[in-house]
Amino acid sequence: MNYFTIIADMIKELEKSSNEMIDMISEQIVESLKSDGIIHLFGSGHSSLLAQDVYYRAGGLVPVHPITPAPFMLHNGAEESSRNERKHGLIVPCLEKENLQANDVLIVISTSGRNPAPIEAALYGKEKGLLVVGMLSKNYTSYQRSKHKSGKRLEEVVDLTLDTQVPVGDAVMSSESFQEKFTPVSSVAGTALLHSLFTKVIEKLAEENIKPPIFKSGNVDGIDEHNHKLMSKYRKRISF
Repeated sequence: MNYFTIIADMIKELEKSSNEMIDMISEQIVESLKSDGIIHLFGSGHSSLLAQDVYYRAGGLVPVHPITPAPFMLHNGAEESSRNERKHGLIVPCLEKENLQANDVLIVISTSGRNPAPIEAALYGKEKGLLVVGMLSKNYTSYQRSKHKSGKRLEEVVDLTLDTQVPVGDAVMSSESFQEKFTPVSSVAGTALLHSLFTKVIEKLAEENIKPPIFKSGNVDGIDEHNHKLMSKYRKRISF
């Protein structure tokens, strides 16, 4: 079986298994946006790439804010970002610098759901009164215990969970020539889930006769005024 086939099967399964949860989460995001809230996303290491993928995106929602503190970013040192994700007390001072409001939504991304930084980010969001959504793989639940001092995993502290169904270890390909599995799927699964979720948000806004704030592609002539007008509403809270 090749990678494309595995990914296609995985996406089909995610479509079936996540529809109800996506519908539930999208309803609450719509209520947040109607009250001038915004969508924050946080992830460490490669999970941060998912948070950034839906930001400032052609065809995507405008009020999207990735939280990207330097200690957790790959470009500041991949090994360091992994170490920092496992440290207690490092993410909260970073979040205290962010403008998180009770009418906002926080999506915390962590494939394993076991490390202190994403768990503490979720707890901080809950303390501030935000709707907190965890995006993780529940396949890790039975096999990988939490590294947080509370003993709780991410899915135990968030309000709602999007399950990526990524296998433990992330890699899905194998060979008879060597033992190690290879080629990850977490980025593909996570991106598909986030874009599916935001698609549902846009559709629900339209159903309520609310014009969704959607970016147009900057590579198409004549759209600058459209995008600038939408961004002006959120510039005090999001750096574009």
